[in-house]
Amino acid sequence: MIQNHDALKQLFQREFSKMVAVIARLYGLEHIALAEDIVSETFLQAMESWEKRGIPEHATAWLYAVAKQKTLYHFRRTKILQDNVLPSVASNASTKTDAVEPDFSQQGIRDSQLQMMFAICTPAIASEAQIGLALRILCGFGIDEITEAFLSNKETINKRLFRAREKLRTERVAMEFPPEHTLATRLDNVLHVLYLLFNEGYYSTTQDRILQKDMCLEAMRLCLLLTDYPPTRTPKTHALLALMCFHASRFNARQASYSDLPVLYEEQDEQLWDQALINQGRHFLNLSVEGDDLSSYHLEARIASWHCMKEDTTEKWEEILQLYNDLLFINYSPSVALNRTFALYKARGWQAALVEAEKLRLENNHFYFLLLGELYRHTDAQQALAHFRRAHTLARTQAEKRGIQEKIDALGIA
Repeated sequence: MIQNHDALKQLFQREFSKMVAVIARLYGLEHIALAEDIVSETFLQAMESWEKRGIPEHATAWLYAVAKQKTLYHFRRTKILQDNVLPSVASNASTKTDAVEPDFSQQGIRDSQLQMMFAICTPAIASEAQIGLALRILCGFGIDEITEAFLSNKETINKRLFRAREKLRTERVAMEFPPEHTLATRLDNVLHVLYLLFNEGYYSTTQDRILQKDMCLEAMRLCLLLTDYPPTRTPKTHALLALMCFHASRFNARQASYSDLPVLYEEQDEQLWDQALINQGRHFLNLSVEGDDLSSYHLEARIASWHCMKEDTTEKWEEILQLYNDLLFINYSPSVALNRTFALYKARGWQAALVEAEKLRLENNHFYFLLLGELYRHTDAQQALAHFRRAHTLARTQAEKRGIQEKIDALGIA
C-alpha cells in the first residue's frame, strides 16, 4: 500500500501539469480550475482502484484514458462541448474530428505545456502570483507544498491562486504561441518567471530540502522544454539553463548531513558536487554564446561556472569581479552589488572591499551585515561583533541564526 502511494505521488508530480495543460488547451483557460478538478478526481480514482487491484502495467496510459473520459463526460453534460468547442472545430475544415478529445500524445502534451507556460507568464498577472500558478499548474505542486514554499498559509495561497485564475479569465488570456513579433518580449517574461521559480527553491528558507530541490528541478525541466521548441531555443534560454545547472550541481553540498546549518561555499565538499550537471552547464553555456545577445543570465551563468571550480585563486576572483561589474551595468540590484563587494574582498583584500561595502547601506539585509562583520574582523573586533549581532537579528531562520552565532562565538568577545 505504501509503495502504491509513493508511486502515485511520483506520477502526480510528473503527470498532473501535463494533463491540466492538455485539457485547458482544448477547452480554454476560463476552465482551468475545472481542468485541475478533473485531473485531481482522476488521481483519486486511481488511488482507490490501485489499492484494490494494484498498479496497472501502463499506469500513465490508464490515467490519460480516465481523464479523457471524465473530461468528455463533464463538458458534454454542461454543453460547453456543444456550444463552444464544436462550432470552433466546424469552422476549421483542416481540424481533425478527434480534436474535440484531449490530445495526450507526446506532441500534444509538449505543445500544451509550452502554451500554458506563455499563458501563465502573462504580464497581466503579478510576478508572485505567476510563481504560485507555475508551481501549481506547470509543476503539479499541491497547496500544502506551495504554502510551505512561500512560508504562508493555505487561505492566503488559495486566494492568490483564485485571483490569478480569475485574471486569466477576465483578461481572456489564450493558450497559444505568441505571434512572432511579440515572442521575444513574452519569452523574456517566461524566462524571468522560471528564474524566480528556481531561486524560490535554491534560496528558499523552508526546511524541506526535498521541496527545495524539486522546485529547482521543475524550473530546469520547464527551461529544457523551451530548448525543444525552435522559436524559444535562444542564447538567452541556454544561458538560463546553464545557470540553473551550475547552481543545482552544488545543491547536495550546501547543507551538512548532520545538521540543518547551511554549508558556506568555502567549506563545501567538492566531492558532493554533481559533475554531470556541471558538464551540462558547460554545454548549455557554450550554446549560449551563439549570436550577439548578452543578458544577465549569460553573466550569472559565467559567474556560477567559476564557482564550480573550487581553487581559490586571485585570477578566479578577478574574473568574477569583472563579471559582476558588467552585471551591475546591465541589471543593477542591491544583491548583485553586495555579491560584487564580496568578490572585491576575495580579489583585492578587505581594505578595498570595506570602502565599497560602507557605501551600500543595505540596512535590512542580514547578508550585508554578515559581510561587514567579516570585513571588520580584520581590523576592529568590536565593530565586527556589532555587525554580526545585527545580522543575527535580521536573519529569518533558526539555521541562519545558529550559523551567525558561531561567527560571534569565534570572535571570543564577551
